[in-house]
Amino acid sequence: MKITLIQPDIVWENKLKNLENLGVLVSSIPSESEIVVLPEMFNTGFSMDPEKLFEAPRSLTFDWMISMSERGGYGICGSYITKEDNHFYNRWIFVSPSGEFWQYDKRHLFSPGGEDRLFTPGNRRIVFKFREINICPNICYDLRFPVWSRIRNDYDLLINSANWPESRREVWLILLKARAIENVCYVAGANRIGTDGEGHKHCGDSMIISHRGEVIASGPQNKECYVSGEISITDLSKFRARFPVLNDSDKFTLDL
Repeated sequence: MKITLIQPDIVWENKLKNLENLGVLVSSIPSESEIVVLPEMFNTGFSMDPEKLFEAPRSLTFDWMISMSERGGYGICGSYITKEDNHFYNRWIFVSPSGEFWQYDKRHLFSPGGEDRLFTPGNRRIVFKFREINICPNICYDLRFPVWSRIRNDYDLLINSANWPESRREVWLILLKARAIENVCYVAGANRIGTDGEGHKHCGDSMIISHRGEVIASGPQNKECYVSGEISITDLSKFRARFPVLNDSDKFTLDL
């Protein structure tokens, strides 16, 4: 399966401009792409003004994702600000060409940036299947908390949609590999470039990592682009059979 990550320069709090720009970027990706991954808050940037920027479930941005998925024949995913039952969520959505969709609300809200004061944390880890690939989603800061994404012999691909700052670039690079190695899975991390409205710089480094911790594909720093790479569930299954480290994992439960 070919996965394509989109690494955009997000225009601060300008939905229409961002969706237009993303549409152009996505239109140039390889035609055989089956999953397209967008960054965190891809339509606004990592803004702490949810009252101004929220959308109701299945409205403007959701409809755009559905349209892109239907047109391109791929699944497309990323997070944006939604409001439901009077709560704001940093919600990750995956939509398929058939109109089927899955959603995940960010569990670990970025308290140093005040996200925890404005948004409601998710309370459900999800795993779903798309074209025989079992997928577990993360959003940005979730990457720092390995217990949340710890595999339970239930997924093949961990996707992280991020607005990860350049100042902590090395952490991003290390944690993507760590999650792949410890869970014996593929990891796909999509990050933005450019400077946001708070003055934080982002340099991209979007990448796809193998279950061996090897970089399959990576984006250049500070360049708007797409990044594509192939993953193989056959190779993953053979590796897990030869090196069944997951059978020795500790059993645990999450206290939510």
